Amino acid sequence: MDQQDEQQATISRITTGMPVIDSAGTTVGTVDLVQRGDPNAVTVQTPSADPGSSLDELIEATAVEEPDVPADLAARLLHTGYLKVSTELTSTGAVYVPADRIGSVADGRVLLAVGVADLPPEE
Repeated sequence: MDQQDEQQATISRITTGMPVIDSAGTTVGTVDLVQRGDPNAVTVQTPSADPGSSLDELIEATAVEEPDVPADLAARLLHTGYLKVSTELTSTGAVYVPADRIGSVADGRVLLAVGVADLPPEE
């Protein structure tokens, strides 16, 4: 099983409401959304032929509510899969955990391979 398959197997064992613990043992918060990876996810590319539409307009036109992060990171999260975690540790109230940052799932908890400071906050 390759790394991508292992990540998808791990993420498939996570459910909303599970507590999330970072690599330092800090409780980050609880899982709000589980999104499995889609290797065929559409990535947003700046159109070069049509100067009439900006990247922002393109993003709004394909307005996917999640993940609420910059387009390049959103594309990576959609490809790899991610968790959205409700937290009181950021001003926006949520952080995203890319699938490759999930260490393990044990005892009904999600254990991260990184600290909370390494997680992108919701915008």
